[in-house]
Amino acid sequence: MAKTYPYVPLFEREVPPVHPGEILLEEFLKPMNLTQSELARRLGVNFRTVHDIVNCKRGISPEMAIKLSEFFGTTPQFWLNLQRDYDLWRAYRKLKKGESSLKP
Repeated sequence: MAKTYPYVPLFEREVPPVHPGEILLEEFLKPMNLTQSELARRLGVNFRTVHDIVNCKRGISPEMAIKLSEFFGTTPQFWLNLQRDYDLWRAYRKLKKGESSLKP
């Protein structure tokens, strides 16, 4: 019998969701032996843009989500959902620190 784990809402998780840049690097670039420079060239963007995404210093914009989805055969929603989860978790944690000032 398979072990099941209880669902833990995104906000209650201690570990943040994986940044989309880490997914880009580990699940797409490395398996395809594709460099950041080559990806930037083929997407028609600056190397720094790809570099910052891969190094978790920049998020995925809607335009970049479209470019990545067309290049890798995914959907823009895939990339934007990764970014949304990452941003939402961080925003929740930031607000949680100042929780006492938020009252209904």
